Amino acid sequence: MSKYNLPDPRNENTYVYVNGLVKREEATVSPFDSAVQGGDAVWEGLRVYKGRIFQLEEHLDRLFASAHILCFEQLPTRDEVKAALFDTLRKNNMTDGVHIRLTLSRGKKTTSGMNPRLNTLGCTLIVLPEYKGFVYGEDGLKLVTSSIRRNPPFTLDSKIHHNNLLNNILAKIEGNNAGADDALMLDVNGFIAETNATNIFIVGKGALFTPLPEACLPGFTRAKVIELAQHNAIPVHEKNISLAELYTADEAFTTGTMGALSWIKEVDGRIIGRGQKGELITRLQKLYAEAVEREAVAF
Repeated sequence: MSKYNLPDPRNENTYVYVNGLVKREEATVSPFDSAVQGGDAVWEGLRVYKGRIFQLEEHLDRLFASAHILCFEQLPTRDEVKAALFDTLRKNNMTDGVHIRLTLSRGKKTTSGMNPRLNTLGCTLIVLPEYKGFVYGEDGLKLVTSSIRRNPPFTLDSKIHHNNLLNNILAKIEGNNAGADDALMLDVNGFIAETNATNIFIVGKGALFTPLPEACLPGFTRAKVIELAQHNAIPVHEKNISLAELYTADEAFTTGTMGALSWIKEVDGRIIGRGQKGELITRLQKLYAEAVEREAVAF
């Protein structure tokens, strides 16, 4: 496990929200809950910076959109979700350096089974805040390409931000076994989709390139990087990207809530660029930090 993702002792004796506030060590979910029965839940990852949450509205939009696609019923309101988030943070006096795992399951079933018609009791809302820094650090990522292909839209659309993460977990197991930080996942046509946990960008001749949002989740950090590039005269393109293009890129980096922007040092034994953190990723990290400071929402 990465040294940047080890448990933080400050998280002991904190409170989480499971349809109500409860001490972390006492938090439970029913064995009849849909998240347990079939991974039938949707989730978001949020970051707290200096008493503010970044991209909160976008994450809530996606949470409710995913729940709508999956035909969840008896959902909490947007205001109720916000209240649960804010109350949990205030209860723990958490204001900075915090990651929140926000989960909404279809809820508790009346009896074990797959059928959503067994869900008559309403959704389960879980707010899990933890002190957690950016998980990849600044040493440069080592990636390996997984044999596991990223789900295409005709099997399980990655635009649904669901809790059934076995596709990603199988790839992550391969990355772990290879001693890598994460695994690179290709689509069914052999083009780069994303890693098991993040979106990916490459740099060539001063321009940014990122995979088309077909087999990948079009993440919010990815979207913010594209926006920042467009507003700062940095050419940026969405296209099919092959492994050969990644191996020969001048720079490469990943994007995601857990790690923000993290530079890639090596992929499949190939050093990327000069094997050092590049100028464009350095500039974009600064622009991203400024966007967080400017746009995060107080609670």
